[in-house]
Amino acid sequence: MSQSHSQAEMPLVDALRQSHSQAEMPLVDALRQCVDRLNAPFYTPGHKCGHSIAAPLKDLLGEQVFRADLPELPELDNLFAPESVILAAQELAAAAFGADRTWFLANGSTSGVIAAILATCNPGDSIILPRTVHQSAISGLILSGAVPVFINPDYDAALDIAHCITPEAVKLALANQPNAKAVLMVSPTYYGACGDVSAIAQIAHNHRIPLIVDEAHGAHFAFHPALPTSALQAGADVAVQSTHKTLSALTQAAMVHVQGDLIDRDRLSKSLALVQSTSPSYLLLASLDAARWQLATQGEELMTQTLYLAEKARSRINQIPKLTTLSQHHANTPGFVDLDSTRLTVTVSGLGINGFTADDILNTKLGVTAEFPSLQHLTFIISLGNTAADIEQLINAFEQLAEQEYGVWSAECGVRSTKFLSPVPYSLPSLSPREAFFAATETVAIADAINRISAELVCPYPPGIPVLIPGEVVTESAIAYLQQILASGGIVSGCSDPNFVTLKVVKA
Repeated sequence: MSQSHSQAEMPLVDALRQSHSQAEMPLVDALRQCVDRLNAPFYTPGHKCGHSIAAPLKDLLGEQVFRADLPELPELDNLFAPESVILAAQELAAAAFGADRTWFLANGSTSGVIAAILATCNPGDSIILPRTVHQSAISGLILSGAVPVFINPDYDAALDIAHCITPEAVKLALANQPNAKAVLMVSPTYYGACGDVSAIAQIAHNHRIPLIVDEAHGAHFAFHPALPTSALQAGADVAVQSTHKTLSALTQAAMVHVQGDLIDRDRLSKSLALVQSTSPSYLLLASLDAARWQLATQGEELMTQTLYLAEKARSRINQIPKLTTLSQHHANTPGFVDLDSTRLTVTVSGLGINGFTADDILNTKLGVTAEFPSLQHLTFIISLGNTAADIEQLINAFEQLAEQEYGVWSAECGVRSTKFLSPVPYSLPSLSPREAFFAATETVAIADAINRISAELVCPYPPGIPVLIPGEVVTESAIAYLQQILASGGIVSGCSDPNFVTLKVVKA
């Protein structure tokens, strides 16, 4: 039973657990009843069940969705103090995903990662984490005042792909920082590489501190034996999952799961209240309830089909000359122990083009859109929503891409001959992210920013892994890497100058 519930609350929670099964959707059912009820709405939102929605939007989405866009009516419970249907839905999700307690998130995994850091670290506390964390973790450092102890992840130079942090690196970091309050790791990575969560959890627990896993891309792991072990099953104390990324929840809907006794759950609840809207969308919350129901009742069947389609795509693409894919046999290092087989990463550099160019051609000419491009690769998410027709279109697109004379499309798609840079050697922070964020700043030319302390968080997006973070010394290699991303057709976010001609730095 969750430690955050008082003794007086336990009978209610027990009753909810006993009265609901995984075949039910308590929040969806309550929302349906509110939609079907005829009453005069004198509450938010202002469109009043869709009556004043602009006609073009209503034509696009239909009328029913707006009838379900409701606020925290008494029948619909309260996300920040759940007592009825949200509590029941979250308890069912905890049981389905293998947690002691689960919270629904309407602000994405970003809010879960930030809240997990806020719940474990006070200002000045150290936290062990990979330098390749998502930018949400940097936001958590800024808001909490925690001081990062960064670990460089395992890196495959041949593939130019960073994997996960290793157990040995975590052990060394904790030996040097014995007072650290938490360890945070990312598993799986955007490319589907999974780290040794079990070993790292054991190391953290030997120090009596929690392991937080940013498992945004692994919400499906618990529902098929052929998938990697989920973070909770491997011993993580907190797992933050983007239910919308690989399952069927609506965009921005996510969950955070907790187990064990190393997390103050009341503080986590309060931290979530700090970083989520007080007007959460019930469309998002209900989609979490429905996604849980779908996986709990049909998960293995759905994931079996998804794995079959992913393997078909991987096998066929590997037969195309000059194309290769990230495969299970690559998972042979301490930072890459397993692969999410539903994640398809195709190396396109053998064709003489970069991933951004290949992405442009596939998207504009061949009707296939990737999740994200990088300098040498394209990554695709194959989920329970994909069809056999999707996979055939993907394979056919790559066959055409490999056969095409690039001069035909170069003028339209900007095909570039790319000389790939080695990975960015990240510098050590000179200030904490919080100190740099609140410091006095000045804007300087990019060339003059080298060897200064960055005041901005600058990263290619997706995947949202910062190349520069507030508090780090700006290096020549980091600038060159970002400039190459832009020149190759990529997108760099976070810089106040969208052209990346200037950069904000901490005043000397």
